[in-house]
Amino acid sequence: MAWGTYRIPESKLRLLGPLRGRRILELGCGAARWSIALAKHGARPVGIDLSIEQLRRARELKDRSRQRFPIVHGSAERLPFRAGIFDVVFCDFGAMTFANPHVTIPEVARVLRRGGSFVFVTSSRWRLTAVDVPSDRQVRRLVRPYFGKERVQFGVPSTIEFHPTYSGWIDLFRAHGLRIERLIEPRPTPGLRTTYLSRADVKWGRSWPLEVIWKVVRE
Repeated sequence: MAWGTYRIPESKLRLLGPLRGRRILELGCGAARWSIALAKHGARPVGIDLSIEQLRRARELKDRSRQRFPIVHGSAERLPFRAGIFDVVFCDFGAMTFANPHVTIPEVARVLRRGGSFVFVTSSRWRLTAVDVPSDRQVRRLVRPYFGKERVQFGVPSTIEFHPTYSGWIDLFRAHGLRIERLIEPRPTPGLRTTYLSRADVKWGRSWPLEVIWKVVRE
């Protein structure tokens, strides 16, 4: 279990807390590798994703692992769960990048129990100020303002991402009874190699934040 493009181990960050017996929702589970690992550690995970193809792969991997937990087809913007049933909701990129946070944040707050945690990784708004859209690579100049539209379109065919400013995230959390516990701006180690980023982008990330990890708690 590791977070973000730099693959920082959960054992190092300890963001999810105790696992055994806790109900944990993986928001945008993809192939459900996190949920499979959580089940092996005694948690009671539930995976949800909007992609039928991703869920097909998730079920294959789950069956191969012999772990038993629900995998649900659904949207993070309309969670098909009753209120207050999860101890933890988390997202390693996925839904919190591609779904509207003005809809997902209140949904997450609704399904969390009081005192429950929400942990997610997403791109830093600073990354967007210096990303060259055609090449999807970081450049050493500002190409768009920090302030402005939260909804950003990339590439052809187009991909839509949502990236509020830091103050925008904070206002959203406060509006829905979520208290900030941690904000981590990961920094890659020198010479890090990752399939998610070019060497030039890793070097860029040594000077400016490419991604952020939020941990908030429902009050």
